[in-house]
Amino acid sequence: MLKVGSVTKYFKDQKIFSNLDLTVAKGRFHVIVGPSGCGKSTLFDGLTGVIPLDGGSISWNHESLSNLMYHAAYMQQKDLLLPWFSLLDNALLPAVTSGQDMKDAKNQAQSLFERLGLKGYESHYASQVSGGMRQRCALVRTLMFNRDLILLDEPLSAVDTITRRSLQSLLLLLQTEFKKTILMITHDIEEALLLADEIYLFSPMPMSMSRHFILDSPKPRKFNDPTLLAIKADVLDKLEGDLINEQG
Repeated sequence: MLKVGSVTKYFKDQKIFSNLDLTVAKGRFHVIVGPSGCGKSTLFDGLTGVIPLDGGSISWNHESLSNLMYHAAYMQQKDLLLPWFSLLDNALLPAVTSGQDMKDAKNQAQSLFERLGLKGYESHYASQVSGGMRQRCALVRTLMFNRDLILLDEPLSAVDTITRRSLQSLLLLLQTEFKKTILMITHDIEEALLLADEIYLFSPMPMSMSRHFILDSPKPRKFNDPTLLAIKADVLDKLEGDLINEQG
């Protein structure tokens, strides 16, 4: 579905990443893991056109594009809900900005609210609900873009552990029930092992891909799987080695 070839980004004289390649297969759940500040979010901003890339190519279903603005839905780290809008009105923003039929869009949003455990909270404001509920609303808003590819930048980093486990199950629904292809950033290695079909391990800045793992075990997964434990150990060893080298 998506091929990213030799993309490059500089901020002034600092190289964030260069000649970075990435392939995303349709229907798969891909997860990017890497140290904080290595350029993962910058990559997503470049792919979606939030900032310009300085070089490289983006191919979407064999068509060359400058960015994925009209092909991917992008959910960033914070929920970014507008505090003066109700949860339902926040979820309907993609329909408003794209000129969709609002009656159909409202029906779709209300159906998603019910599916994601938000039924009865449509008229509430973000300040009146929990962090987990705000993230659920942000997921509904992301789905309302009706895009095949969803980019998730640490969508669960701001919620507590119990809420995080619940929301991880919802992320799997994006793939299994809503038939989305997913590319997600996380710092949580166990989260990556629970959700991913493929894990891309990135190095510190200037960012490059240092490992690529393919996970074939069925979901939901448990951590007593020796293969998962071995991958976790490999990822931790690589991250710790990179940190030592960077400090040295």
